[in-house]
Amino acid sequence: MWEDLNIAPEYDGFIFLAEAMRNPPVLRPHQHVELELNLVVEGEVTYVHDNQRYCFSKGSLLWLFPQQEHQLIDRTADAAYYVAVFTPTMLKQACRGERYDQLKQQQLSKSGILHTELRPAEFEGLRGEMAELVEEGLDSDLLNREAGFGQSAGFQFQHNDPDWMNAGLRRILLASWRLQSGQRRGRREVSLHPVVRQALNLIGQPDGPGDLAGLAHSVGVSPAHLSRTFRREVGVSLSRYRNSIRLGRFWEFYRQAPDENLLALVMRAGFGSYAQFFRVYVEAYGRSPRNSLKITVAKRGD
Repeated sequence: MWEDLNIAPEYDGFIFLAEAMRNPPVLRPHQHVELELNLVVEGEVTYVHDNQRYCFSKGSLLWLFPQQEHQLIDRTADAAYYVAVFTPTMLKQACRGERYDQLKQQQLSKSGILHTELRPAEFEGLRGEMAELVEEGLDSDLLNREAGFGQSAGFQFQHNDPDWMNAGLRRILLASWRLQSGQRRGRREVSLHPVVRQALNLIGQPDGPGDLAGLAHSVGVSPAHLSRTFRREVGVSLSRYRNSIRLGRFWEFYRQAPDENLLALVMRAGFGSYAQFFRVYVEAYGRSPRNSLKITVAKRGD
């Protein structure tokens, strides 16, 4: 799925700190024309790309290149990671020397998720630059709700000083590539069994099998075998992953129709009951829907 990151012409990209406790999950496979850089500062994040799983922890620097389809499949509750995005125009203007020529080429997107583990001093230096750049940006809660690029109609990333932010993005891009070129590239990928990859694809479809038995039948194995294999290779239980997908769908529906009955949105997202949604929501965000959706819930009388 192609994602339009909706970057205004005066910006060379954007940057924000994604926090699992505030950032609704966007777990569908997607790609975009921009280069994306992640720096994990707390917890762990897990991606799937090209039938392989990657788990990244604090200090990991990872690259998601233009047109490289990727899927966030899980995060620990304490996960926090900077997301920096750079437009194609910015890449052409900033990467002029031979040292940075690879950043403008496509072959890197075909060789897995490029990443490295930073030394403590390197990590703190890059983290500090990113933190300074986001200080004058939009409210962190708002950016997390909008996944940085805007999932609500009309949202666009903004910064109090676009020129300074653009200059900072260039420095972060070039500094990160210099660190990546240090050849301390970790091996984080785990190849996924075909039935697991099929299951991931089916779970991501709104009209996919509604229960474990139906999912297992669709991929040609027993429910017990699928459950064990999924947990071993993906790193989380199948039920947790399915609930994360449902939670992501809920947020999409909620933004599209904020005045619709809350229970109706919950059921459309695939939850079996409001009680199930409530439990998953609290596990994900550490607070009840009534606290974080207080005004809307009160209006609806749910």
